[in-house]
Amino acid sequence: MFKKILIANRGEIACRVIATARKLGIKTVAVYSDADAQARHVKLADEAFRLGPPAPRESYLRSDLILAIAKQTGAEAIHPGYGFLSENAEFAIACVEAGVVFIGPPASAISAMGSKSAAKTLMESAAVPLVPGYHGEKQDVSFLQREADKMGYPVLIKASAGGGGKGMKIVEKSTDFLSQLASAQREAESSFGDSRVLIEKYLTKPRHIEIQVFADTHGEAVYLFERDCSVQRRHQKVLEEAPAPGMTAERRSEMGIAAVNAAKAIGYVGAGTVEFIFDTLTGAFYFMEMNTRLQVEHPVTEMITRQDLVEWQLRVASGESLPLKQHELKIHGHAFEARVYAEDPARDFLPQIGKLAHLHQPAESAYVRVDTGVESGDEISPWYDPMIAKLIVWDENRQRALDRLTNALSDYEVVGLDTNLAFLRQLASHPAFAACELDTGFIARHRERLIPSPTPISVDTLALAALAELAQVEARNLAMRQCSKEPASPWWEADGWRLNQDNRHALHFRVGSQEYAVIAHYADTGYMLEIGTEKLNANGSLHGQMLRAVINGHRLQATAVRHDGQLTIVNNGANTELEPFNPLLVGLQVAEATGGLNAPMPGTVVAVHVKAGEIVEKGTPLMILEAMKMEHTILAPHAGEVKEVFFQKGEQVTEGTALLEIASQ
Repeated sequence: MFKKILIANRGEIACRVIATARKLGIKTVAVYSDADAQARHVKLADEAFRLGPPAPRESYLRSDLILAIAKQTGAEAIHPGYGFLSENAEFAIACVEAGVVFIGPPASAISAMGSKSAAKTLMESAAVPLVPGYHGEKQDVSFLQREADKMGYPVLIKASAGGGGKGMKIVEKSTDFLSQLASAQREAESSFGDSRVLIEKYLTKPRHIEIQVFADTHGEAVYLFERDCSVQRRHQKVLEEAPAPGMTAERRSEMGIAAVNAAKAIGYVGAGTVEFIFDTLTGAFYFMEMNTRLQVEHPVTEMITRQDLVEWQLRVASGESLPLKQHELKIHGHAFEARVYAEDPARDFLPQIGKLAHLHQPAESAYVRVDTGVESGDEISPWYDPMIAKLIVWDENRQRALDRLTNALSDYEVVGLDTNLAFLRQLASHPAFAACELDTGFIARHRERLIPSPTPISVDTLALAALAELAQVEARNLAMRQCSKEPASPWWEADGWRLNQDNRHALHFRVGSQEYAVIAHYADTGYMLEIGTEKLNANGSLHGQMLRAVINGHRLQATAVRHDGQLTIVNNGANTELEPFNPLLVGLQVAEATGGLNAPMPGTVVAVHVKAGEIVEKGTPLMILEAMKMEHTILAPHAGEVKEVFFQKGEQVTEGTALLEIASQ
């Protein structure tokens, strides 16, 4: 076994590898960009070395620097994690040439599956069923259009060199093909340095089922069963489970053997995943791609097999045989993985950046696991994937595991930026999900329930906010009294006494454009709160950020977090962000919208479709931004004349910056 390894990655996967290495007594070397200098994986590793600026091309993709650090530290092997250099055949070759073990498959296997087109050709020769489509090297635009027209719409355009939803577009009709092709090619070039694409017939109700395979250097290979990854947004997985609901033993064996045969056909070594598209209408399954690395969702496989796949990777890479034979592998219970992202589901899951002002994660146990690379106070930067953590749960059967997931999600708290936690709670509690009515269109089909419109703030939440404010006033007065030369002075009392006035305190909050007032009358047992026409008997105490309250005899517990002038109340898993303010100091006029269009997030302008003086209709594409390797099209919110375009192709923009202005007709 290795004595020291370098982890050429960041975030939760780097922390995950460090945990297993520590268990096995292996020293670890972390690498980091300037954006990650204080990151969790840097703190956990035995040693850590700077790579360079935040941009991946200047840091985590610098194979020369990574190999130099490995040589300098005496690391015998490099674990690439996933993403970055994990499926880079040139890096695998460079490791071998430098005398460092690459903890992954041989370069030849990466190359064989690195191109989706080449992989499909290889699978076709091995009699593995393929989705109808064009997987060749010819990339002439008019030729690709003809191929798409020939197979009939809808079609799916996919980047040939990568995955993760990057460079993937669904085209509903022929007239949209060229614009979607151009967008897919730009995303593919940006994400993978390769603009080539393939085109497939788009199945309207498919499931995404993948098989975990493992092979050693002694010619043995096994499959560790399947995962269902059908619940996706933006063609990216958001919730996975194992085993796949409704999978028969016969079909599991059929798909598992096909996956193992695919791995053996390319001389595979280590952890890999063979992905299949499963047609729910016909029951047929088709090869989609093979990921030549450990998958993000590997923990659900670990939970149901009771195996540590990173340990398997390390043992196989050091020359050992597979820890278990196929007949020794069994399925135990059911597991889910929910990916907690900094994103706004209501805005098409737009990634968010900012500070994690407060982070509370569910307690870990034999049933609950949290894989994360961040801590409270960390920043989610625009440079990398905005995933905060993976929440993994397990129990004896699917329903019990689903109950575990629902409870754990309710116990998860993030304050400081938008997340998908509320969306995940809606998803886990959806009756169709509980009934296993799964396919890749699940989120789009149930969007209204999964992403409901905002509801008015509740009276209880306003009461909790008022109690949190009042508790802070009491704590401040107590602290000042303790520091005062006259601690017995009545001026330090917080009982609301006022000369010639009622003993009350008026509190004001703003939520969005709506303003609320809470009148707190002081009483012997706490407060009587007036909120509109409601009158509530209430009292509360603040313990750090934990607020314990009794409202009309009902006991409540919430979290109160203050950040950037805001007060966030987290109650029953839901966040309500309020702005406490004094109305006497705030003007009552609110500026009207002027027709300016703002950048939804930091990014680069990759295309400008209009110019000043042009008349546009509502919904007209105006500009395309690239951020976090995805493209975001800015559409006209109404018909009108383009008065001015403030940015051109190639320019950088920050979140909230006005991009252009349209005058209403």
